[in-house]
Order: sequence, then C-alpha cells, then structure tokens
Amino acid sequence: MKVLFIGGTGKISSACSALAVERGIDLYFLNRGQTDRPVPAGVTVLTGDIRNPESAKAALGDHTFDAVVNWIVFTPDQIESDLALFRGRTGQYVFISSASAYQTPPAHLPVTESTPLDNPYWAYSQAKIACEERLMRAYREEKFPITIVRPSHTYDRTMLPFQGGWTHIHRMRQGKPVIVHGDGTSLWTLTHHRDFAKGFVPLLGNSHAIGDSFHITSDEVLNWNQIAEILADAAGVKAQIVHLPSDYINAWDARWGAGLLGDKAASMVFDNTKIKRLVPDFACTIPFSHGAREVIAWFDADPARQVVDEALDALQDRMIAAYQAALPR
Repeated sequence: MKVLFIGGTGKISSACSALAVERGIDLYFLNRGQTDRPVPAGVTVLTGDIRNPESAKAALGDHTFDAVVNWIVFTPDQIESDLALFRGRTGQYVFISSASAYQTPPAHLPVTESTPLDNPYWAYSQAKIACEERLMRAYREEKFPITIVRPSHTYDRTMLPFQGGWTHIHRMRQGKPVIVHGDGTSLWTLTHHRDFAKGFVPLLGNSHAIGDSFHITSDEVLNWNQIAEILADAAGVKAQIVHLPSDYINAWDARWGAGLLGDKAASMVFDNTKIKRLVPDFACTIPFSHGAREVIAWFDADPARQVVDEALDALQDRMIAAYQAALPR
C-alpha cells in the first residue's frame, strides 16, 4: 500500500510514521524538509510546500496514492486546496480533526462520534468543524473518499499537558505553587502517540473507514489534580496545587483561557467502541504514569530542553497572589 503523509514528523504523526513503515506500508512524506525529528528509514521524501499549490504539484509529479493524510490542515481554505490537489490522485483522504470539535461542554458522557460538533469558545475548534463540514459535502456531492480522525490530547515525550510546558515542572521543582483550573476534578483523557498509532494506521486504505469519522483515545480517565500529581511524582517532587477558576484564568490570559474554556475545563471521556469495532486489536497500553516518566526523562536528558517562560512564570505568581488576596478572611 502506497501512502502519503503531509507532515509526518510531528508529535502525533511521528509514531504513526514509524508504525506504518514497520507494517510494510510504502510511505511517502510531503514536506519542506525542515524538521528536528528524524525521518524513518524507508520513507521517500518529496520536498515541497503544501501551502504553495505549484510547489506541491511539482513535488507530487504523477504520483497516486492509496491514502493521503494531511497532518497540518487547519482551515477550510486549506481543505479547498487539498481537494483540488488530490481529486483523482488518492483512494482515501484522511483529515486530522480534533476531539475539541465536539460539543463543549458535552451534554452527555461518554462522548461518541455522534456527539454534536459545537464549540462556541475556541476558534481552532470552530475551524476544524468547518473543515469537516466541507469534506462531508465533498463526500456527499462527488464521493471524494474522506475519513475524519479526531485525536484528543495526544502527547509524546516532548509534550507536557499544562500551559507553559516545562515552566510547570520548573515551578514544582522550585517549590512554587502550580495552577490547576477549576477544582481539579474535571475528567480528562491523555493518549500516548504510540497508542494512537495502533488505532490510526489500520484505518489507512480501509474501505470501511471511507465517509466516516472516528476518535482514537485512551480509555484511561484522570482528573487534573491526578495529572499534576503524576507529573510531580515523575519529577521527584510533591505538587503544591492552587485552584483557580477557568474564567479567572481567561481574564488574565485569553490564550490560556481559550484552551481551557474551549477544551480542558469540561470533562471529556470517550467511548472508543467505534474504532475498536473497525480495528479489533486496538488497545492503549501506556498509562500516563509511564508516559509522564518518559516525558520528564526526555527533558532531564538535556537542560537545553528545559525552557522556562519567564513571563508566564511571573504571571502565575501575580494571578495566585491576586486571587488569594481577594478571598474572604
């Protein structure tokens, strides 16, 4: 099977690339050749810019594919470019959407693929919804062979789940309090990228996936207090958690707030029955307690990776002090 990944070396796609090659897929990358991550042996790299139609056409030449996956498409205009580029060139076009496109907050848990797509808080999610709608129209009107995949907070060893990344661990190791939104009891799902790949790769070239959508997540459910405590344990410290309302955080930092109100503040638990029905051997086997140790070990292996956002660090101190000063005595 001949498959094209647009991208292929990102946090999620890197694990999918490795597994695809391992399973004998003839894998091609289309990218600009600007990545810090290694390209797996056996991958053919086509150098071109997907944002430049002429560059992409030149790179693709007369290639056709059993499946094309665009890991880096975010807006409807980018979808239009892909439709023009890949009509007649692929047997399947896989769009990487986001589970944040689901109704936020969800009216019912667990979330299934039939949960409405409705996120009034986050422009990122709204654009993903618009992309899905355009692709479904292309499927209905011209039978363009689409598959929609919705990851939810899929991480690798380079990624920490709190705002500011390493700044959060730095604060822990400095003995400073760390902010957890709400009361820390909202439920969340973290999926290791190698686990995600086990559900994703079998969708490639799978005729039963055409015209359909799937989320692929772990079945492990944690609350945000537990997530902070697991990371602290992996970092060899004890977390001093301070709870701040998401609305309060948003008032101080709209970007941080958008990611909370539009995603992380609401409990999100997923029913993975649909992907397991199509991929019966799919199972997530890496709990976050193991993934967290992998993440901390990666950062500790090279101090240059331990980038602290000084502005965010100081902002958190001000936010905590202001909130605590306003509490009734």
